[in-house]
Amino acid sequence: MGLAGKTLFITGGSRGIGKAIALKAARDGANVVIAAKTSEPHPTLPGTIHSAVQEVEAAGGKGLACLVDVRDEQLVSTALDSAAQKFGGIDILINNASAISLTTTEDTPMKRYDLMNNINTRGTFLVSKLCIPFLKKSSNAHILVLSPPLNMNPFWFARNLPYTISKYGMSMCVLGLAEELKSFNVAVNALWPKTVINTAAVQMLMGKESSNNHGRMPEIVADAAYQIFTQDPKPTGQFFIDEDVLKKAGITDFDRYASNPEFKNDLYMDGFIDENIEKMEEGFAKHATLKKETAAPTGGKIPGIFKTIESSLSPKLVEKTQAIYQFVVTGEESSTWFIDLKTGSGACGSGQSPQQVDATLTMDSKHFFAMFSGKMKPATAFMTGKLKISGNMQKALKLDKLMGSLKTKIV
Repeated sequence: MGLAGKTLFITGGSRGIGKAIALKAARDGANVVIAAKTSEPHPTLPGTIHSAVQEVEAAGGKGLACLVDVRDEQLVSTALDSAAQKFGGIDILINNASAISLTTTEDTPMKRYDLMNNINTRGTFLVSKLCIPFLKKSSNAHILVLSPPLNMNPFWFARNLPYTISKYGMSMCVLGLAEELKSFNVAVNALWPKTVINTAAVQMLMGKESSNNHGRMPEIVADAAYQIFTQDPKPTGQFFIDEDVLKKAGITDFDRYASNPEFKNDLYMDGFIDENIEKMEEGFAKHATLKKETAAPTGGKIPGIFKTIESSLSPKLVEKTQAIYQFVVTGEESSTWFIDLKTGSGACGSGQSPQQVDATLTMDSKHFFAMFSGKMKPATAFMTGKLKISGNMQKALKLDKLMGSLKTKIV
């Protein structure tokens, strides 16, 4: 059983795991609906719904690009109707769209909590609910959710309770829908990677170097999904792990999935799998040591600037700015910092931003102090080559608002 002629509706399909599954199906001659939010090129993330469709068609499939935010019922309904009208129905729904923030309860603003639950749990429920009438008409109907096995081990709740709640909400949809739709011959399963997968979201969370060196490529998840879709008889109500699915299918060479072959034996393990706990704890210890070794200096002017910035953050400033910045400080006080002027009352700190950044600003420490003390405008610094900006230029220049509130406080 292949996927030729079958129609797949993939949320979050413009990049990462969703796109890898799309291309795997396209090589069989499947119809693939790319349902995602990115219709225009993103300043830092590759891929749009249109470029993904081009790749699908180049791989041998037929594609349809649909602008979809899984939180928006009307957009989802319209996309499903368009897919069914173009391809004559829908056979497989893949709930891949997801938001992630590995933060503790105290460190999670309610806006971020709501975002994760609205995309992960509610989005999975909504898209599945609206897709059911189409799936009931298919002879090989399937819902696949990219979510973990339900595991009540407190270890998986302690470090990032808000994210765990949202992902387990997706998994509960699997458990419930599998039983609810069994009599209609609609299979419902979950699929989860054993290791970290090198995607844009993970790169933003862990940093490119960690993701590139210690993760696997999205193709391993795509290959596992293909095995699930083509099984006969088809399973339902199962919580699959990608590596286990492929081992059962007779695949023994997993080195080819490593993002960097040099680190094929030093992969970061993914969460929610108890056998991964020991390796994850080792990883947490290494990360803590590295963070301590590379911590930003406590002396000098730069830490003082960010301490002042932190005390000046407010909901009003966040409302006016709506941007997240990454700062790469070079020179005598070399360090990295971030300022979140998009979430809650704002936040800032040393290291990589835990959220997707809108703009990255690189500057020598001596010019950095001049800019934040009001002696040099960001636009002037950029025009004279003292400031390098990548990402959203318009949002980068909004920093003027922050400078104005700080220049009397930084001396």
